[in-house]
Amino acid sequence: MGATGASLKDVVTRLRAINDALPSDDGAAVFNRMYLTVTEQVAAALTGAQVFRNPAFMEHLDATFAALWFETYDAPGDAVPNAWAPLFEHRHNRSLLPIQFALAGMNSHIGHDLPVAVVRTCRELSASPDDAGVREDYEAVNDLLAACESEVRRSFLNDVGQVVNEQVGPVVHLISSWNIDKAREVAWVNAEALWTMRSIGFLADRYEAALAGTVGMASRYLLTPALAS
Repeated sequence: MGATGASLKDVVTRLRAINDALPSDDGAAVFNRMYLTVTEQVAAALTGAQVFRNPAFMEHLDATFAALWFETYDAPGDAVPNAWAPLFEHRHNRSLLPIQFALAGMNSHIGHDLPVAVVRTCRELSASPDDAGVREDYEAVNDLLAACESEVRRSFLNDVGQVVNEQVGPVVHLISSWNIDKAREVAWVNAEALWTMRSIGFLADRYEAALAGTVGMASRYLLTPALAS
């Protein structure tokens, strides 16, 4: 159960509802579809073979993590968090490719929301990032995410006919520079930093705000226009 009492079943239900409510070419919908796929895979891992040392912790973490996406999605336009602002500003920009929306969303969610979710989950479950199995379970998700990211990239190549021309070539280079494993490694370090600063409220708040701004800047780069509008 997550911070709001949601289970992964609840999370999947909400993600599907968002999909149904949005046109498929909406940038938020592109990210949401990919996030739904990943969440369904994690839910299957939690109910199948023993992939995680502490399944209860992982379900709580994943529900808390998803809640941050839902808070962003539900926020009025002028209250969208800084880490997510570029995606929501450009979600209807037809000069952007679906892969750009997908990776920008992943960058915002992993870069900012994931460390925040780790800290919240540890607080709520009286746990610590240093506890046995917490880091191990965190890393066990990497293979699932890497497979999903790989599929998104393959779909992108299919969409452009596997031809890298002068128009999309620079964007291919840009998106190829973003790596999910590296993003999650950095997110873990930021979770450790926020956890260490948790008793110094003003410093933790400033650090999180700076993190949101930096993550948002990277997402804006990932949303560099690729096509003629």
